[in-house]
Formats: sequence, C-alpha cells, structure tokens
Amino acid sequence: MKDLFLLRDDITFLNFGSFGACPKEIFADYLQWQYLLEKEPVQFITRDGYVHIKNAAVALAEFVHCSSEDLIFVPNPTHAINLIAKNISLQPGDEILTTNLEYGAMDKTWNYYCQKSHANYIQQNISLPIQSKEEFLAEFWKGYSKKTKVVFISQITSSTALILPVKEICAEAKSRGLITIVDGAHVPGHIPLDLSDLEADFYTGACHKWMMTPKGSSFLYVKKEFQEMLDPLIISWGYESFSPSDSTFFDYHQFNGTRDFSAYLTLPKAIEFREKYAWEAVSTNCKLTLLDCAPKLFNELKTVPLAPLNSTYFGQICSSEIRTEKPEELQRLLYEKYKIEIPIMRHGSKNYIRFSIQAFNKEEDIDVLISALQEIKMHTNLLP
Repeated sequence: MKDLFLLRDDITFLNFGSFGACPKEIFADYLQWQYLLEKEPVQFITRDGYVHIKNAAVALAEFVHCSSEDLIFVPNPTHAINLIAKNISLQPGDEILTTNLEYGAMDKTWNYYCQKSHANYIQQNISLPIQSKEEFLAEFWKGYSKKTKVVFISQITSSTALILPVKEICAEAKSRGLITIVDGAHVPGHIPLDLSDLEADFYTGACHKWMMTPKGSSFLYVKKEFQEMLDPLIISWGYESFSPSDSTFFDYHQFNGTRDFSAYLTLPKAIEFREKYAWEAVSTNCKLTLLDCAPKLFNELKTVPLAPLNSTYFGQICSSEIRTEKPEELQRLLYEKYKIEIPIMRHGSKNYIRFSIQAFNKEEDIDVLISALQEIKMHTNLLP
C-alpha cells in the first residue's frame, strides 16, 4: 500500500504518529483546491470558501459524531489549546488537573497561563507501567482537590503512546462540576471517536495524522454552553459580521485574515478515501501487527510494555523506554545511516522510542530497526 502514498521508497517510515503522511489521492484533491483558489482568489476567499468550509465541517462532524455548528477548523491542536487556555478564567489558587504524561508543548501552554493568573498546573504522577484502568483512575484522581477547576488530559499520549480512559475521566469530572478539555491529537481516524458519547466540554483532534489530510488541518469542538466564553485569538471580519452565519462561534474563529485553508477542504476526500480502501479493516490489521511485533522491540531493549499489551491501551503507535544519554544523536544516526524515520523523545527523566504501524508497514520493518539498534550498540556508546 505504500504506492498510495508520496513517501520515499528508501526510508523505513515508522513515524506516522508525528505528522501523518498524505496519500496521493488526497494530496491531489488538496492541489485542486489550491488551483481553484489561485484561479479566482477573491471569490474563493470572500464567498465560496465559506460554503466549502461548511461542507467540510459537515463531513467531519458526521465522522466524529457532533453538530457541525460546534466545531471549527484550526491548524493544529496546539492552536486549539492556546485558544482555550487564553480564555479560561483562572483565579489565583485555581488548579488544572492533568497527568505527567502530557505533550510538552501543552505543558508549556498551561504553565504560561497559570503563571499569569497565579493558578496551579497539577501534573499528577502516573505510575508506569499502568497495571489496570481502575488503578490509573484511582491514581489520577488523587490529584483532585477542592481547588480543581479544570481537567486537561490526552486521549492518546504523545511520548508514551498510551490510550487513556478519557470517557471515564470526563464522566467523573462532570459529576464533580469540572470543566473537561481533551487533547485528542492522535485520535481521529486512529481509534473510534464519538464526541456525543464522550461528552468532553472541549476536544481537539488532528486530521493530518491518522485521517491523512495535508498538514495544518485540525479541529476544535466546543460544547454550546462554552462557546461564548472563547474570544477569538484574532479579531477580524467575522466579529460583528455584516452577514453573520447561524453560528457566532464559526464567524468569530474560522476566518481571521488571508490564508490558504485548502487543507481543511480535503476532509470529504479523506473520508471518501477511507471508505474506498476499507480503512477500518486496514487499521485493525495494523493494530494487530503492532501487538505481534512490539515484544521484539521490548526484548531487544530489555524493557516491558508501558501498559498491558492489548487494544485497550495501544492502537497503531507504541512506545518503549530506551536507555540512552544522547537520544537526539541516536535518532539522527538511525535516520542518516540506516534510513529509519522514528522519534526518540525525552519525557521527564526518561527517553522513549515510539514506532507507528501504518498500512505500508510490515513486521519486517521492526526487524530492520532492531538490527540497526544491535549494530549501534555494538559499535557506538549510544546504547548500553
């Protein structure tokens, strides 16, 4: 299936999780939108674009099970979380409860706004490996106090690639009167997402990862009762619009200056692509391949899975702790000498190597990685 993608043939690509990779058919659709923009930019940006984005939003909303009036397109989840963090009214002493497994850029965002408001960002320690969902939930809620106002959590973590029990967290948070914000960057197109069932107050997901749209295509979903609290990051023509749509949320946040929003418009084609190639079945096979081949890497690195090795905790990405004092140097060596694209990430005091299994990957790709690690261990000081 690698022929469906634009990826280089000489690279063992084990890093779909970072930015995805756009199939040729979806990228061709992207180019057609860009051509349409350049052929008549005024009409495209000032009139037709509204219709095209609305159509894309309807398609996406059906895919993630929500109203199209409750979501907007954003370039990436970091943009979405910044929009929320800037508008959450935090008072001195308020607490945001999260885990110590979150994406570093999000930690920076919340620390920034907490420092400005004298609130506290509580990164509850989660013991690894996770033993059970019940143990995780009990440990997470130990971070709760009477000062807790917001719960922020990833549905799939970045460095550790773990699926967390977000539905249960949202339900418990709701019973405690807390605002819930979910970072689902790795979720859409990866594992099932039903926003009507999840009931998060705020949810952001990337479409350019596992939905395979062009880069810079993500969304923010906000429950109706919270939409008015979000001032736009950029005030533009949508504010007090001369021709408002039926959604002030859409008007305020969707159009904020001249830009190419063609990536958003590929959502219908991306969903069509998934249907054409029975991508749910493809994804299921990838997840089974991951569960089959992951033990090889754990054995080589003399470590254990970060949670029980099953579909409750792992989808198409999986991380292993890797003992190296020079993760950046090791990553560059794997790429430059062995042509393996794979992330090695610092997180706290540990380093993690994360591999992705997509339609074009085979179990032999993990064998290539293991062979490279064995050679590096033998001939360098990068691995013990």
